[in-house]
Amino acid sequence: MLVPLTRQKFEQIIPLIATGPQYKYYWGKFSNFLQRLLISVVAIVVILLIRTVFRLDFGLIVFFVGVFAAFFWLWYPVLQASLRNAKCRRYKYSGFFRGRILDWWITDKLMGKQETVNSKGELVIVENREKRINIEVGDDTGFSIELEAPLRPFHKEIARGQIAEMIVLSNRPDLSRIEEFSDVYIPSRNIWVNDYPYLRRDFFNEVSDRLREDRQNRPRRRRRNN
Repeated sequence: MLVPLTRQKFEQIIPLIATGPQYKYYWGKFSNFLQRLLISVVAIVVILLIRTVFRLDFGLIVFFVGVFAAFFWLWYPVLQASLRNAKCRRYKYSGFFRGRILDWWITDKLMGKQETVNSKGELVIVENREKRINIEVGDDTGFSIELEAPLRPFHKEIARGQIAEMIVLSNRPDLSRIEEFSDVYIPSRNIWVNDYPYLRRDFFNEVSDRLREDRQNRPRRRRRNN
């Protein structure tokens, strides 16, 4: 099932400004926080040096630039998430897709490499790998989408045949060509499968419930007796 969404509803489901889960995603690990904090400190030091050496005094301008730099560690995740949302919102048309899980499998993904030295003084390359879940979602028309995301313990409840829902994006009014898609929701297990949490889940669930109710309340056609 593929149901087109209005632009207003689409912009509610994928907001421009970062949501809490999106901010948390780009907040990253403690090492990421330290990197941003270091940038803030360096920026403040540079501003103070320029002001002292060149004896520049721009009053409020220096104050606002200083505040902007000092809180870089805080607002940068918001910027990152908002830019990613904006890239998604560039698509002109969207739709609510409901299909089923056709298949799923687990893979290892190389996330990076790190050089270190062992006890013998030898250079050793350590690979940082992550378990990923891959799911294929499709319907009876032959349309299917594959999604990859970090493996989580609750993913063990995923099974073939379960209903799966998502938002699909396109630049064609009839949604005949899907350019991008969101995280996947499995309502029977209340499971989200995603790398980046694109959706406002409250608005998404509202659309899902409404479409489910409309389908249940739709009158069935009576068979004609010959």
